[in-house]
Amino acid sequence: MMKQKILIVDDERGIVDMIKSYFEPQYDILTAYGGREALQKAAGQPDLILLDINMPEIDGLTVCQQIREHVSCPILFLTARMESADKIIGFQAGADDYIVKPFDLDELGARIAAHLRREQRRQGNPAVRFFGELTIDYSARTIRLNNEAVALSRREFDIVELLSLNTGQVFDRERIYELVWGLDGAGSSDTVMEHIRKIRAKLSCSSLHNYIETVWGVGYKWIG
Repeated sequence: MMKQKILIVDDERGIVDMIKSYFEPQYDILTAYGGREALQKAAGQPDLILLDINMPEIDGLTVCQQIREHVSCPILFLTARMESADKIIGFQAGADDYIVKPFDLDELGARIAAHLRREQRRQGNPAVRFFGELTIDYSARTIRLNNEAVALSRREFDIVELLSLNTGQVFDRERIYELVWGLDGAGSSDTVMEHIRKIRAKLSCSSLHNYIETVWGVGYKWIG
């Protein structure tokens, strides 16, 4: 089985060498010591990118913005800065997570493994799923119920996608909000209730079946 490929980008060679030495037995490692080199190495289609924010010439935020249109892999920022405003800017640029310096290598390894597993699950999900008379096309982001199209907003579809790909698993409102809106969301978990109410209303126009079940005091689950 081929090793997964990680690109490490940091202008501090000591950090790059430390991470490379630690993870080399487990992953194929690409390295870059600046933004320009990172843009070149990203063409090697890594499975995950560790990207320092504070670099001369081209910083990590700019690199992330430029490569995000061309790579879909998880991008984890390495940073000494952890202001909430910086986090929001980073997520808007296309980052998936933050690792704060100084960091523990075991924790970094756990974060990397979790993101790679999540990416494998996402890629392994079927493009279309059928729930009785309901058909969800995840690639086209469309839903048909009794052969009629159901018009959902982007966030409504995101909620349906999350729940239906994890049938039977209960998600509380806070977790749904975190996974769907992320840290750049401007609302609260109450927003989830309103979106689920709208989803149910749209689905009930064509079916008596309740696809999203409320688990009182806990959250919501998809029952298919």
